Amino acid sequence: MAWKLQIAGPAQKDFRKLPVNDQRRVKAALIAMQAEPSSGDIQRLRGQPTAWRRRVGNYRIIYDLYTEQGLIVVSGILRRTSTTY
Repeated sequence: MAWKLQIAGPAQKDFRKLPVNDQRRVKAALIAMQAEPSSGDIQRLRGQPTAWRRRVGNYRIIYDLYTEQGLIVVSGILRRTSTTY
């Protein structure tokens, strides 16, 4: 099943701010998510039924997964710090 990937405006802005090498890694992870959203280092976020995060080096891709619609909505791409979550 091919999943549809939507990247919200704030996540697009986050992506553009990344260094070029990190952009490549995050882009590869997004492409992999589109093929199989449950692959990689993922974890469900507590208290939010559709929210997940995928770890890509020092960055976290925050996304909502809607299995009925086959839709992945990326809401943020954040650098992992002590206050990320």
